[in-house]
Amino acid sequence: MIDFRGQVAVVTGAGRGLGRVYALELARRGAAVVVNDLGGTMAGRGYDAAVADQVVEEITAAGGTAVASYDSVDSPEGGEAIVRTAVDRFGRLDAVVSNAGIFDSIPFDELSAEDWRRMLSVHLDGGFYLAQPAYRLMKRQGYGRFVFIASSAGMFGQHLEAHYAAAKAGLVGLTNVIALEGAPHGIMANTVLPFGISRMVTETLADPKAMEDNGFFTAIRPELVAPLVVYLASRDCGFSHQNLSACAGRYARVFVGLGKGWMAPPDSDPSADDIAAHLSDVTATDPFTVPGSIYDEVFEVSARLSVAP
Repeated sequence: MIDFRGQVAVVTGAGRGLGRVYALELARRGAAVVVNDLGGTMAGRGYDAAVADQVVEEITAAGGTAVASYDSVDSPEGGEAIVRTAVDRFGRLDAVVSNAGIFDSIPFDELSAEDWRRMLSVHLDGGFYLAQPAYRLMKRQGYGRFVFIASSAGMFGQHLEAHYAAAKAGLVGLTNVIALEGAPHGIMANTVLPFGISRMVTETLADPKAMEDNGFFTAIRPELVAPLVVYLASRDCGFSHQNLSACAGRYARVFVGLGKGWMAPPDSDPSADDIAAHLSDVTATDPFTVPGSIYDEVFEVSARLSVAP
């Protein structure tokens, strides 16, 4: 059985929805959990300490160990404070589940700079502000696990969510680099793209009955996401630098592939007309590779050019 005895985990946005489920399952498996939640609205406004406190009470009532954190991830000071809570209370930090987020739906042409900045400040900036102090600590320990909660909206797109999608896609880029730099230090980083009923769904739907009548919404129980998140946060996870989707009990890798493409003749000056003439090769998705880093692409092209990278 995968267990977390002797380990400490931070879960942000753990007071409600999917984050709460992650925190409860980590605690059930023996982790001491920092339950972080500002307790604000889905749009990111307000404060309510009871939201995190209630989850801590659930965990302790079941015999687990947890402490509440009410700091917001949207500042360097908040991120530092969350990590400090783990160290001050439990002496270490082994796993971070970066789940805190806000959500609203706005047409792209109506999106204000304030809307854009608020969304990125919680999801993307917040991921960085939390991860950096945690990474420094894990580097000294020689061990750590990061699970960043991304979204299919960022990987594939979603109407009315330019700000949300951009922030979530940014987390994928952040995860890629933490995975590469963390590898020599025993630190692994992956993302999860979850589907689960939460306030993001219930507060967005205008007709609550529509949710009851929709089989898909019934199928995407939050509890079905937790197994993947918990595995990636565990000692048993032996891979890094991957994105995985959890949807209604289906778990699958999500990846960015690089097609073979068309290589212009050496020493030629290809034009836009050449691109048009070879467009089928340029846009072909088969065959493809999945580069482990930017260097893999450089090496592949260098080999085809017969030059040193």
